Amino acid sequence: MSKKKKNKKINSVSFKPEKVNYDKVKHAISVDQSDRHVPYNLRQSGPTKVEMLISTRVRKSPYWHLSMRAGCWRATVYNRVYHPRGYVRPEKGGAMVEYAAIKNHVTMWNVAVERQIRVKGPDAEKFTDYVITRDATKISTMRGRYVILCNYKGGVLNDPVLMRVADDEFWFSLSDSDIGMYLQGVNADKRFNVEIDEIDACPVQIQGPKSKALMNDLIGDQVDLDNMPFYGLAEANVGGRSCVISQSGFSGEAGYEIYLRNATLYAEDMWNAVLKAGKKHKLMVIAPAHHRRIQAGILSWGQDMDQEHNPFQCNLGYQVSLSGKGIWDKKSDYVGREVLEKMKEQIKNGEKPYKLQLVGLEIGGKPIEEYAPDFWLISETTNSKPVGYITSPWYHPEKKQNIAMGYVPYEGNLNSKGFPIGNFGKKYKVHLPKKYSSKPVDAVVVPIPFTQSFNANTRESEVLATLNK
Repeated sequence: MSKKKKNKKINSVSFKPEKVNYDKVKHAISVDQSDRHVPYNLRQSGPTKVEMLISTRVRKSPYWHLSMRAGCWRATVYNRVYHPRGYVRPEKGGAMVEYAAIKNHVTMWNVAVERQIRVKGPDAEKFTDYVITRDATKISTMRGRYVILCNYKGGVLNDPVLMRVADDEFWFSLSDSDIGMYLQGVNADKRFNVEIDEIDACPVQIQGPKSKALMNDLIGDQVDLDNMPFYGLAEANVGGRSCVISQSGFSGEAGYEIYLRNATLYAEDMWNAVLKAGKKHKLMVIAPAHHRRIQAGILSWGQDMDQEHNPFQCNLGYQVSLSGKGIWDKKSDYVGREVLEKMKEQIKNGEKPYKLQLVGLEIGGKPIEEYAPDFWLISETTNSKPVGYITSPWYHPEKKQNIAMGYVPYEGNLNSKGFPIGNFGKKYKVHLPKKYSSKPVDAVVVPIPFTQSFNANTRESEVLATLNK
C-alpha cells in the first residue's frame, strides 16, 4: 500500500483554544459609540463553541449540497441562507491553503447568499435612481456598478452590485440585509410603476489569476472576454443553462461571477460544467476569500459597516452624488440626500459629524489566520482605555504582517478631494487574544488598500492618486 502524501500547511500556526471566564467578560464602555442607537457588543467573549442548527428557518441554497460534496466543513448565516466559510480543515492548512489557490490559480465560491432582487417595469430606472446614491441614469444596459443604499439618516443600508440587465430591469445583488423588503416598503404606495421580487438567479464567483483562461474554456466565443469591461455583463450558456456573466468579484483578484437563472432546477449543470473546465487550471472550491478582500480594502456589510455608519466614515464618501463631477454629479433626489449634503458641508467646515473613522492598520502579533470572533479592542497606549475596535483582521503572507480594518476616533483628516481619511502613521495598541500575543501589540494607521486590486475601483484609484502626489 502506497503511503499518502501529507498535506503541507502553508503559513499556518496551530493554537490551543483559549478558555474564557464568561463571568468576567465586560463591555468596553470607553469606546465612544454615542452616535449609534445600538452599539456594537465589545465584550471579548472569544469563539462560540456551539453547533449551528440546520433548520428550515434558514435557507439552503441550490448549491448547498454541492458545497458539502466539495468538502465544506463550516458555515455561517448570510441573508438568511447557509453560507460556506471553510473547505480545507485547519489540520490540513486551513484558510491559508485556500488563499494560495486564489493567489496562484483559480477558485470557485458558492455565493448564492447574494440574493437577487429584481426591479422591473416602466419606472425601473426612476425607482432605482431614488434608492441609490449614484446616478442610475448613467448605468448603461448590460453594465453593473457597485452602489450603496442609504436610509433617511444617511446610514448605509446595503452595498450591492447593481446590474442593469435590460432597459427596464435592474438586479440588486445583495450583501447581508433584507433590502428586498425595504425596496417593497419604499414603493408600498405604488407611486413607481415597477414590480419588486426576489428571483431564482444564484451566483458563483470564479476568482484568481487563471479565471479568464477558465472562462474562455467554459463559454468559448459566446462572450468576447478580451473586450469585456470591469462590471461588464453578458449573456451566456454554462452547462447548457442560461446565465448572466459579470466581470466582478469580492477578492481584488481577476475574476467573474456567473448568475445562473432557474438555479433551483439547474444548479448541478452549471456547477459541474465549471468543475470540468477548471481541472486543467487547478480549480479549487473555496470559501469567500476574506483574507484577499481585506487586502483590497473591500468592505463587508455587517462587519465593516452597517445602517448606523454613514458613507464618509467608512471610506464610501465617493459614492455620494455631491462628491464630484461627471458620473458622480447627481441632480435628482434620493433617500438620505438632505442629511448627507449637510454632513459633507460640516466636514468641509472642519466639523466632526461622527465619532469614529474606518482606517487601515498594520498590526503585530502571531499570524492571524482565522476569522475573529470579536471586535478586538484598540487603545492609544498599552494601559489606556479602549478607543476603537478591529472589524476585519487577517495575516498578509506577502507583507509577512497582520493587517486589519478598524475604527478609531475621527481626527478630521481629509484627502485631496475633501473626503475623510485616517491619520496615516498614527500609532495605537491592539488587544489581541492571548493565542496571538500575551500583551497589546503595536499598530500603525496605513492607507487602504494594502494590496492593489486587479481592477482598481474608484475608491482605490483615489487613494493611490492621493499617495502619489
